[in-house]
Amino acid sequence: MKSNYLMFFFLFAFVLVYNCKNEKKEQINIEQSQEQVKEKKDNYIEIVTNVMDFQSMDTIPSGWNTFKYINKSTQAHFFLLDKYPEGKNIQNTIAEVGPPFDNGMEFIMKGDMDKAMAEFGKLPEWFGQIVFTGGSGLVSPGQTSITTVKLLPGLYIMECYVKMADGKFHTSMGMAKEIHVLEEDSGNEPPKADIDITISSTDGITYSSSIKKGNQVFAVHYKDQIVHENFVGHDVNLVKLDANADLEMLEAWMNWATPTGLMDPLPEGITFLGGTNDAPAGSTQYFEVDLTPGKYAFISEVPNTSSKNMLKTFEVLNQ
Repeated sequence: MKSNYLMFFFLFAFVLVYNCKNEKKEQINIEQSQEQVKEKKDNYIEIVTNVMDFQSMDTIPSGWNTFKYINKSTQAHFFLLDKYPEGKNIQNTIAEVGPPFDNGMEFIMKGDMDKAMAEFGKLPEWFGQIVFTGGSGLVSPGQTSITTVKLLPGLYIMECYVKMADGKFHTSMGMAKEIHVLEEDSGNEPPKADIDITISSTDGITYSSSIKKGNQVFAVHYKDQIVHENFVGHDVNLVKLDANADLEMLEAWMNWATPTGLMDPLPEGITFLGGTNDAPAGSTQYFEVDLTPGKYAFISEVPNTSSKNMLKTFEVLNQ
């Protein structure tokens, strides 16, 4: 039984969440946070990244929430919302998950997978109870994404695990933040979709109709969810392709489990415009984007996207 637990932890190890900041986080004042909920502008929950941070509200209502993620930094990021098991918080992550995660990543960069696996085998049992609940797809520097997610009450960690040029994850640089989701429901309804996308382990990425220029709302339906070879679930990222974009390089870069995958800098000719992150089977999430004429692709953060039908190119015409 113990070996089964260790394998389960290893499968999820590479999407762990932790904040390496050493200062102790102050207890959130719920009454003040509820006032914050009432101050949302344009019904968006705004998140801003300036360097390696998430500047946002600490407490939000449950139900449907729309996040506007503004990336003011010089590197690509995303945000993923991880629902934590009751009684656990970011301090548990720092103390119990951080050390095996950092040590394991160092061994991966050195090419020693056996030692990396041994480190991930030290992860706590409760880590397997985290539910990855979606968020924004990748967002290039200077870009903004709009994503709508349905959340249950509880404690979440907002994280980004893109890698620095030296292989360190952004989580270990401070890109992990506690978000408290209240019992109080937002009362929001999901947006009306212009285009429906379905993603599954069997059919890959499929969508309902041609994609036109202008403001478009995409619904992403997660028909199923599995753990892929790089130990994460599938998602949908929207990318604009310049004339010099290399799809093979993009595909390789999306596999974070290689030493250079998901690492700064981005492949040449690539601009990420958001999408939806790793989410449970049966869930639906939404993202909104203003499309200009040009070439684009949907791609998932898994290995061998082409063979899995999880790399789909399309063109938006000037009409």
